Amino acid sequence: MQEFISGDIFKWVVFPLIIILARMVDVTLGTLRIIFVSRGNRIIAPILGFFEVFVWVVVISQIMQNLNNPINYVAYALGFAIGNYLGIQAEDKLAIGHLVIRLFVIEDADEIMKKIIDAGFGITSIKGKGATNEVTILFSVIKRKDLESFLSIINESDKKIFYSVETAREAHLGIYPHTDTGITGQRDILRRLTGGFNKRK
Repeated sequence: MQEFISGDIFKWVVFPLIIILARMVDVTLGTLRIIFVSRGNRIIAPILGFFEVFVWVVVISQIMQNLNNPINYVAYALGFAIGNYLGIQAEDKLAIGHLVIRLFVIEDADEIMKKIIDAGFGITSIKGKGATNEVTILFSVIKRKDLESFLSIINESDKKIFYSVETAREAHLGIYPHTDTGITGQRDILRRLTGGFNKRK
């Protein structure tokens, strides 16, 4: 009787939890892999892809052997949903890559430019004409991890400044507020992946 109860708990509770955890892992890896592929990363993406598919094959093979348990299907879907959320959260914590910021300033562009330059960011300005007035368009390429500090400079201004933020696939050279030391590039990404998502430079 004890063995029956024990087996029943494993079938209806423990095994579905294992499926949820495994799906969380492989979908999180898959989400990160897609992000790295979109940025042209040729080292991290294949490594993540290997482990993603390995975990997926193990999980799906176990589900195929237990098709008579409908809870497994729910666990599979739930793990998939949670994995997507965790993947996005992990990518946000890693803050990998560069962004292009465009600012459209109607007046006193020199003031906001000075603040941005004083903070250590590079900035380029061009003159343009909007629907109602002349504008100064400011361009800046920043590291993604510096987005919050960059936007704080803009939001501190009492002027209403329209801006847009886009992902830059690649960035060569540039002026940034910090100079990273130590591990950089692919090795830096690996260090962040294995060293915890809650640490930022």
